[in-house]
Amino acid sequence: MKAILWNLIGLASMALVGLLMTGSIAIGGAMAVVNTLIGFIAYVFYERVWAGIAWRRISILGGAHHG
Repeated sequence: MKAILWNLIGLASMALVGLLMTGSIAIGGAMAVVNTLIGFIAYVFYERVWAGIAWRRISILGGAHHG
């Protein structure tokens, strides 16, 4: 629920910025929706890249830790 509310706040703030910059609520709203979609798609790809990295960690005591 926290993530959904955060995204709604971002959507509303972007719509407000778009409204203030263009004077049109329709254009401001469209900018907000496009921004949200681009952010979501970028996040999905970002997470997939991070999930695909084979992180190798070395513990302080020596030896490799795969995690």
